[in-house]
Amino acid sequence: MEFEHRSLTVQSTAETDVIDITSLVSEAVWKSRLRNGSVTLFIPGSTAALSTIEFESGVINDLKKAIERIAPRDMYYEHNERWGDGNGYSHVRAALLGPSLHIPVVGGTMALGTWQQIVLLDFDNRPRKRRIIFQALGEKE
Repeated sequence: MEFEHRSLTVQSTAETDVIDITSLVSEAVWKSRLRNGSVTLFIPGSTAALSTIEFESGVINDLKKAIERIAPRDMYYEHNERWGDGNGYSHVRAALLGPSLHIPVVGGTMALGTWQQIVLLDFDNRPRKRRIIFQALGEKE
């Protein structure tokens, strides 16, 4: 059993970015030489999340609309009163989706479905440089 740890970086704009990071993670898996095992991804911070989805404009727009219905931007958030940064909604959205993913790797390839991509969802109301912690554990080539 071998272990590898690295950081991946992604730049976001603002206001519910959904960024396909599948190729970035695939490249990290390839560089790790992981043959069979798993990859854990974790995003530090409380205004972003990780998930999987079919990265297609229709379903991305559907997801953004669903998130807006669940945690509306224009709703009252106590966080905004305390900090005055106007991003209370982004903390709630990130908490609902979660900061991490665990993905099996089989034969050197992530076991994602045909239409399943890995996405970073940045809910903050300002551009951010996001760091994703990548950890690979398993048998290497």
